[in-house]
Amino acid sequence: MNNEPSLNSSLKNKSRPVQPKVKTLIFVLEIALVVTLLVVWASSKSLQQSKSLWVLFFYSFPAEFLIAIVPHEPILLYFGKFYSPLTVALVASAGTLLTEMLNYSVFKFVMDMKIFQKIQQKKSVNKIINLFNKSPFLALWIAGFTPVPFYPFRLLVVMAHYPLVNYILAVFLSRTPRFFLLAWAGHAIKIPDYLLAALFVILILSMNYAILKKYIKKRLKRKKEIS
Repeated sequence: MNNEPSLNSSLKNKSRPVQPKVKTLIFVLEIALVVTLLVVWASSKSLQQSKSLWVLFFYSFPAEFLIAIVPHEPILLYFGKFYSPLTVALVASAGTLLTEMLNYSVFKFVMDMKIFQKIQQKKSVNKIINLFNKSPFLALWIAGFTPVPFYPFRLLVVMAHYPLVNYILAVFLSRTPRFFLLAWAGHAIKIPDYLLAALFVILILSMNYAILKKYIKKRLKRKKEIS
């Protein structure tokens, strides 16, 4: 009988290191999933031109993951030409809700790191969190429905320890009507594909303007150093 406590404690000690490894594995798999979906979609012309609702569903992952790499607006306008706005909105919302669950999990993993825990202790960060906590649901709804960049709120909900269920509800109630309006516009106007493609490129450039600017500056510096 005396050996049971020591046996239990040794089992607990052995199981402790497994949890961080599992978290890390989940984190890597989540990133890999979204990157794979993006690469598959970007490398396949048939998928880019497909009218299947499954394409819309899976496109939501890279379009809504962390800091979105690709825009969702042109795709919703495109699918709105072929399906009812409600169908498009619900399919896009389903993919978005799953993606936001991934976002919550990924940011929670990142914020548990010691480096980011120190950042959360800064006064400026605490001021932002306190301001958000005054009306978190309304803030999320406004950010989700309007063209305001949504990615800061994905991090903010984790930093503020905002419940996942409430967050997902706010996303659903804000994103679904936004997606409906975009799909309705596509259904009513029937925008030509070449204009949607142009809009897609413009939005990507605007979304990644800061990254492109830094890249161009580095290239110019290297050219000057070589010359």
